[in-house]
Amino acid sequence: MPAGPSISNVPEFSVSEVSQAVKRTLEGTFERVRVRGEVSGFKRAASGHLYMALKDENAVLDGVCWRGMAGKLSIQPEDGMEVIASGRITSYPGRSKYQIVIDSLELAGQGALLKLLEDRRRKLAEEGLFDEARKQALPFLPEVIGVVTSPTGAVIRDILHRLEDRFPRRVLVWPVLVQGEGAAEQVAAAIQGFNALAEDGPVPRPDLLIVARGGGSLEDLWAFNEEVVVRAAAASNIPLISAVGHETDTTLIDFASDRRAPTPTAAAEMAVPVRRDLALQSADLERRLLAAAGRLVEERRTQVEGLGRGLVDPRRLLEEMTQRLDERAERLKTAWEGLMKDCRARLGRLEAALPHPRQLVVVKGEQLAAAGGRLETIRPRLLSERRNALEGLGRVLESMSYKKVLQRGYAVVRGPEGAITTPQGVTPGLALELEFAAGRATATGGEVSGTAAPVEKASTKSPAKKKKAPPSDDSQGSLL
Repeated sequence: MPAGPSISNVPEFSVSEVSQAVKRTLEGTFERVRVRGEVSGFKRAASGHLYMALKDENAVLDGVCWRGMAGKLSIQPEDGMEVIASGRITSYPGRSKYQIVIDSLELAGQGALLKLLEDRRRKLAEEGLFDEARKQALPFLPEVIGVVTSPTGAVIRDILHRLEDRFPRRVLVWPVLVQGEGAAEQVAAAIQGFNALAEDGPVPRPDLLIVARGGGSLEDLWAFNEEVVVRAAAASNIPLISAVGHETDTTLIDFASDRRAPTPTAAAEMAVPVRRDLALQSADLERRLLAAAGRLVEERRTQVEGLGRGLVDPRRLLEEMTQRLDERAERLKTAWEGLMKDCRARLGRLEAALPHPRQLVVVKGEQLAAAGGRLETIRPRLLSERRNALEGLGRVLESMSYKKVLQRGYAVVRGPEGAITTPQGVTPGLALELEFAAGRATATGGEVSGTAAPVEKASTKSPAKKKKAPPSDDSQGSLL
């Protein structure tokens, strides 16, 4: 016999009902808790939410920090960091998990802070931000000093008072928070803002920066250990003095700055010299300079007098030089006369050796007469030879003349543009000129038939008797 359905008094719940009941129980029991643990599996989602796990040696608790609270955390979580997370315990029904919703985060004790500080110092040192080669020399006497500090604390009053006592300078104050949320970002922005000022702008660019804060605990000074502040100090093109805390306090900005001052007052003393000391030093240098100049002049005078005693009387030197000059002048006069005498003698010898110009004229005249006689002898022969050559060339030219051809019965036909040598050059009505051996005649061109064109209206210019035209030659054609 089959068993029937079991009957129980235990109520039935849906999964959602159980999950909501667990969620209400957790949130009602753990409405506000502080949990201490080590951060593990930290990640930042694209949405901006932070996810991590808090663990100890026996258990693990998931944690989440929503985007709106993530930007307000005093520290940024990292894996291995021991923290104290504050928030509420709730459940995530989608995965049957419980978790803590974090709204604040702080390091768990002084030891954790020191460990974080040492890890950050080592990381920045490996990047070279603390190298001595990066540090700049401080100006001897800056015209403008920029101070990054709180405008209401005693620090700025101490700095201004110390500058007034030593050497008054123009001071620009960039007010910032020096502790708490947003302090690190304001200090970094102030350092970058001073560096961004134009040198010739309405607000003068400082020659020196002082980042100052009074003493406090490690947590109070933590803003000056933030990476954004350290990087801004290391990147500053303006020399920077860090004066954070008391002499025993050390922050990371002290390693990145160009000079560390134990106190803000000491920073003011580093920034400018004492005007009274400079005046005394200047007066002492002036006195020493005048004394040294007097001693130098006196030594040079003594040396000149000593050298003067060893010198010969200048008048005796002048007399000796005058006598030597007279002697040289006398010798020069005698030498000049001897030179002129020698030149005259040499000129006389050359004159005796040269022939007289009349003799040269007679000789050249005789040479010219001889040459003229030879020319008269050969002139008739040369003329005869040139005449015979010219007559031969004339006969050759005469034999090549076209007029010889005209004497054999030919004629030259000319148009307006010159001689015509082909029948195609004759057009109807073209004015023609015919040249014969005995004279010239004019004609007008007609229609071209075959290879010859008839000539009309021929008229002779001379009374020469017309000759009968010879029979036409098929190979040559006729123009008449």
